[in-house]
Amino acid sequence: MRRSDLGEFEEVVLLAVAVLVPKAYSVMIAEELERETGQTVSTGAVHAALQRLEQKGYVTSVMGEATAERGGRRKRLFTVSALGGRVLTEVRSVRNRLWERIVPPTLLEWS
Repeated sequence: MRRSDLGEFEEVVLLAVAVLVPKAYSVMIAEELERETGQTVSTGAVHAALQRLEQKGYVTSVMGEATAERGGRRKRLFTVSALGGRVLTEVRSVRNRLWERIVPPTLLEWS
């Protein structure tokens, strides 16, 4: 797996895209991440991550229809690609395997 080319922020942005399809655009993604993390997330950071993810082939995008809420401007809508889906599945598998190997008393020590 080429895990090293997917940063942590890119990973959560990619997950948010998967959650929000068909309405996955930068503002909605930032709002979703803020809800989930309780942290402020700038749309600029989301834009940058989406560009990197698209360059890597993990997401694809299309221009949506113009909307009145955006003053007639169109939104760029993102979807997870087949490659992006495989990467997410592999990342999840790695994390799950590692979590399963933690001895329960270790968890108690973190409290």
